[in-house]
Amino acid sequence: MESEKKSSSVSDVGAWAMNVVSSVGIIMANKQLMSSSGYAFGFATTLTGFHFAVTALVGLVSNATGFSASKHVPFWELFWFSIVANMSITGMNFSLMLNSVGFYQISKLSMIPVVCVMEWILHSKQYSREVKMAVVVVVLGVGVCTVTDVKVNVKGFICACVAVLSTSLQQITIGSLQKKYSIGSFELLSKTAPIQAASLLILGPFVDYFLSGKFVTNYKMSTGAILFILLSCSLAVFCNMSQYLCIGRFSAVSFQVLGHMKTVCVLTLGWLLFDSELTFKNIMGMFLAVLGMVIYSWAVESEKHSNNKTLPHTKNSLTEEEIRLLKEGVETGPVKDVELGESKA
Repeated sequence: MESEKKSSSVSDVGAWAMNVVSSVGIIMANKQLMSSSGYAFGFATTLTGFHFAVTALVGLVSNATGFSASKHVPFWELFWFSIVANMSITGMNFSLMLNSVGFYQISKLSMIPVVCVMEWILHSKQYSREVKMAVVVVVLGVGVCTVTDVKVNVKGFICACVAVLSTSLQQITIGSLQKKYSIGSFELLSKTAPIQAASLLILGPFVDYFLSGKFVTNYKMSTGAILFILLSCSLAVFCNMSQYLCIGRFSAVSFQVLGHMKTVCVLTLGWLLFDSELTFKNIMGMFLAVLGMVIYSWAVESEKHSNNKTLPHTKNSLTEEEIRLLKEGVETGPVKDVELGESKA
C-alpha cells in the first residue's frame, strides 16, 4: 500500500515537472521565434495549429504501434470540446492584442475563481476555507509580480471574458471526459488534436492576418525559424500531454493554482537569460505566489486525509449491515441446492 502511494506521488511530481518544464521551454522558444529581435514569426494561431498537427501525428503513430489504445468517445463531444478549446486560443490572442498587458494578466488570474465557480455550478464541488485562502494568496502574489498598467476597453473586455470562460470550461471538460469515458489523458488528446489542428490550420491564418495585418504565406522562412518552429512543436506535444495528464490526475483548479509556478519560472529565466528587470515588487509577488501554492498543496492533502479517515467507518457500517442481512436470510429462508437450485425440505 505504501509503495503504491509512493509510486503515485512520483507520478504526480513527474506530471507537474513535465508540464512546468515544457511550458517554460515553449514560452522561451516562442519568445525567440516571435519577437522582433528574433525571427519575427508573428503568427501565434497558425503556430498553435502546427502544435496540434504534430501532437495528432504522434497520437496516430502511438495508436498504430499499439503503444496506446483507442477508446470510443462520441464525435459530437470531441467537436464541442474542440470548439471551446479553439475559442480559448483565439480569445487569448485577441485579448492580448486589444488589452494592456496588465489587464491581460488580471484576466488570466481570474481563471482560478471562475473555474471554482463553474465546478460548483456544474459538479456541485465544495471548497474548504483553507483552499479558498490559498487561492487568494496565489492570485495576490502573481498579481503583484505581473500586473503593471491596467487599461480597459469594451472590445478587449469582451474578448477577455470569452477567453476566460472558454479556457475554464475547456480545462473542466478535460477532466470530465476522462472520467465519463474512462479514457487516458494521451488517448483523449490524440482524439481531440486532429480536430483542433484542422480547424486552426484553416482558420488560423485569417485570425493572424486580422491580428498582425500579414499572411503567413508571405513570411520568408529561414533555417533558424524552421528549427525553432520544430522545437516549439516538439515541446508542445509534452505540454499538451502533461496538461491533460495533470487535469486528469488532479483538477482544473489545482492545474490553475500550481500552474502559476510557470509564471515564477518565466520571470526568473527572463531575468537570467534575457536581462529582464526583476524588481523588489516582482520578488515579493513571487514569494507570495509560492507561499500560496504551498498552502494550497497542504490544504488539498489535509482534505484527502480527512476524507480517508471517514471512509473506513462508512465501509465497516455497510459490511456489518450486509452481514446482518445475510444472517437473517440464512436463518429464515429455505436452504437451496447450489447445483439444482431446488429447495430442500
